[in-house]
Amino acid sequence: SRDLLADPAIDVISVTTPNQFHAEMAIAALEAGKHVWCEKPMATSQADAERMLAAQRASGRVAVMGYNYIQNPLVRHMAALVRNGAIGAVTHVRVEMDEDYMADPAEPFYWKSEASSGYGALDDFAVHPLSLLSVLVGLPTDVMAAMAKPYADRPARDGGRRAVENHDIANVLLTFEGGVSGVLMANRSAWGRKGRIFIQIYGSDGSILYDQERMNEFQLYDRAGNPANHGFRTVLTSGQHAPYGRFIPAPGHGLGFNDLKIIECRELMAAIAGEPAHVVDFETGFAIEKAVHAMAESHNRRQWMSAI
Repeated sequence: SRDLLADPAIDVISVTTPNQFHAEMAIAALEAGKHVWCEKPMATSQADAERMLAAQRASGRVAVMGYNYIQNPLVRHMAALVRNGAIGAVTHVRVEMDEDYMADPAEPFYWKSEASSGYGALDDFAVHPLSLLSVLVGLPTDVMAAMAKPYADRPARDGGRRAVENHDIANVLLTFEGGVSGVLMANRSAWGRKGRIFIQIYGSDGSILYDQERMNEFQLYDRAGNPANHGFRTVLTSGQHAPYGRFIPAPGHGLGFNDLKIIECRELMAAIAGEPAHVVDFETGFAIEKAVHAMAESHNRRQWMSAI
């Protein structure tokens, strides 16, 4: 309700509506002097995302995106390992995101298959891997994408069939700063996958592997030492990985999706207080949107596109 915008007791507006309403609501909140916590994606068009960023800059308010997976203590730790050279110079990155909520061809058509909601897997979905890349290795500079529709149409709720208007699968080649290569694959029609984001980061001295479906562990390979002992070792979340210890004193017990949302909320509060905060703000959010729209344009043109 717009009544919330006039309520002086409300400091933050959380935007959790279907994608096509994000821009209108976030801009209205910022113009009313509210801070904004907006779920992904930022908007369904680059122009709308740019208007959101302009509104944030003009307002002077804090505006962050709901990319809670970056709040995983292990993701923070992996980023620190990469940043500190634990696996040497990064040489290649692969990210896969798969879920099965669009896998059933008998599932009735609903708004996620509408063109008004966006490109499909890319912006409804692959923005999460891009948010993780933004903190682990940075965003890609160039992209080459191909999207696919596993099902051309779906049952309409009022009878008959309705054509699917966007793509449930996306495959993207990536180039990062310095010429580092990468691959992003996203599929929201992958039977058996529930919340999978599989990340592989290869370096000159080792590798990091992480699977979101096992979000309280990752695998680390270090080529140093006796080759007879080489192999991936599993690292479990513990009090050594802040802020895990604020939730559970013992290692290996595990955090969950909602815990990451709590951490994200705390980081938002830190940003509002003017403290250092680990968030995807609208500046980075817009950079993610530019990458997504470059991928869609690449698919349409069948060529490499700049993502910056």
